[in-house]
Amino acid sequence: MGAFFYAIARALVWLYFRMRYRLKIHNKHNIPKLKGNYIIACNHQSYSDPPAIAAVIKGRFAFMAKQELFQGNKIFAWLIRALGAFPVVRGAKDGAAVNIAVEKLRAGRTFVIFPEGTRSKDGEIGRAKSGVALIAAKAKVPILPVCIVYGQGGKRGKRKVVHFAVGELIQPGETEIGLQNRAELKAFASSIIDAIKDLQEQIKKGTTVN
Repeated sequence: MGAFFYAIARALVWLYFRMRYRLKIHNKHNIPKLKGNYIIACNHQSYSDPPAIAAVIKGRFAFMAKQELFQGNKIFAWLIRALGAFPVVRGAKDGAAVNIAVEKLRAGRTFVIFPEGTRSKDGEIGRAKSGVALIAAKAKVPILPVCIVYGQGGKRGKRKVVHFAVGELIQPGETEIGLQNRAELKAFASSIIDAIKDLQEQIKKGTTVN
């Protein structure tokens, strides 16, 4: 899909998010100046998480989406494909999806992944799947930890506050792990989710830098 359409679609997503929520960005200085070729690893609480990322960080994104989203409304399926989504079978060991993610990164995209693999129903951050570690190790690109926390809405129907915290970029040298070593992949994925949890704690304690 052309760059012009993508820019228009991203602008609409940005407008939708800004109209619906009050956004508070934490640690804004950690947002990289890179145009692509890195991974954004974020906790997952809401279908609004992808537009939240697009509202804060510039770039052309790619991300996995569960296969069912491509099997319903054809217009919606076309739209999310145009915005960089590709299908993955949730719960399956989908090596093809990992390879597509690596290809997207090598083509200059910013790859967005939710390491937990599913949305949290209680706001708590769960365990990370090893996919994020495998993609990072194969592509040899930096990883940006991000945490999104949805606050309470204000009085008289005011927009709900969304806290968006950005961690420090994890450099490729830190992803030098064995691709066939499950223990190393699991440990690295856990370290990524721990970085996201640290951001969540910073938001709760108010120790981030706005």
